[in-house]
Amino acid sequence: MMKKGFLICLITLLTVFYGYPQNNKGKRDVIVLLELKRQIDPIAKRATNKSFELAEKKGASAIIIDMNTPGGTLNDADSIHEKIINSKIPVYVLINPNAASAGALIALSCNKIYMTKAGRIGAATVVTGNAQELPDKYQSYMRAMMRASAELRGRNPEIAEKMVGIPVKEGDSFAIKVLTLTRSEAEKLCYCDGRAETLDEVLTQEGFTNYKIEEVHYTIIDKIINFLINPVIQGFLILIIIAGIYYELQTPGVGFPLAAAITAAVLYFAPLYLEQLAASWEILVFILGVGLMILEIFVLPGFGIAGISGIVLMLTGLILSMVDNVYFDFKFTAADEVVRALLVVMSSFIISVIVIFATGGQMIRSKPFQRLVLQSALEKPDFRESESKEERASLSGMKGITITPMRPSGKIQIGENVYNALTEGEYLKKNTSVVVVNDFGNKIIVRECSEA
Repeated sequence: MMKKGFLICLITLLTVFYGYPQNNKGKRDVIVLLELKRQIDPIAKRATNKSFELAEKKGASAIIIDMNTPGGTLNDADSIHEKIINSKIPVYVLINPNAASAGALIALSCNKIYMTKAGRIGAATVVTGNAQELPDKYQSYMRAMMRASAELRGRNPEIAEKMVGIPVKEGDSFAIKVLTLTRSEAEKLCYCDGRAETLDEVLTQEGFTNYKIEEVHYTIIDKIINFLINPVIQGFLILIIIAGIYYELQTPGVGFPLAAAITAAVLYFAPLYLEQLAASWEILVFILGVGLMILEIFVLPGFGIAGISGIVLMLTGLILSMVDNVYFDFKFTAADEVVRALLVVMSSFIISVIVIFATGGQMIRSKPFQRLVLQSALEKPDFRESESKEERASLSGMKGITITPMRPSGKIQIGENVYNALTEGEYLKKNTSVVVVNDFGNKIIVRECSEA
């Protein structure tokens, strides 16, 4: 009995001392790396969200941010800031070497701040894209966020407030003094928890000896989305949307311009919708605007309320889709983000109008353009040309009258004969006198004249 008990104890001890280490052999801490080495923008925000998702999925022991940023948009920085302070996983940042403006807010949100020898943190004044200071209400909001972040991490909130800027009396006037700290200055004010030149040095000081660093690996879809939410690309897509709609309405059939406009609209709205910036109702506002434009051109005479409303709704849908808002509530939206959206959309709209007026007529009449459109799509069965193209003589210089509205295609009557015709881009009402300026056989080009 005693021998049996002795054997059981021996086996138990062997299991504890030999079996347990073998089961845990090679276990390493997972550290997720987030690189913020660019402006703080929707792409940086997206990278942050995906990195935190990876950390939760892998059960990471820590998240480390390698930071070198001049700043960026306030709403994207605020989103990243909220993600960090609500994280159950500790977040460390290595300022390598810049944490300016929005970067300072993000750094203060982290559990610990490490800096390289050239590290700098501060200069968090809220400015426009042209480096102009925004009104004090925006500065006040930024100061509150900076103070709250500092207090949360046990730092002096007054120092954080000075990074945004405080008024200092100089003679008879006040000047805004903005604080930026070097590494040694930050250490004295407890705004730097340690010195490090590499990520490994940060992790060593945090007690990690056996670890592996993982980071987000972007798929082709991720790279496409990041490409499409670039403001320059968004502006180019808006230009294609507007120009495509115009040229489609100017041609007699459904063809390349409409396909280009639809494709550009999908590429514009899809990534914004996936990033939860564009809501369904904002896209519907844009579609309603397009519908009113079509109604104005094909149903209602002239260019009035429906057409103007259509343009306004289209532009409104494009702008709102770029801005984080809740049914026109912009309480938590930075002014510079609204300004950026306005600049992108309105500049693209103005450029598209210039392009249309500069090249509209020539482009519609060009042979490559005509090959790209399906000119027979809108032909109506109730009109037939009185003479075949092979039988009739050239109509160039002859005068006639429109028997349908020309938008810009329609029907004209010369003498007793009826022909399909196309204006040079302008719209003409029914019963308008016209003259044939070109007769290409399969296409008759007309313009308005004083009398038939």
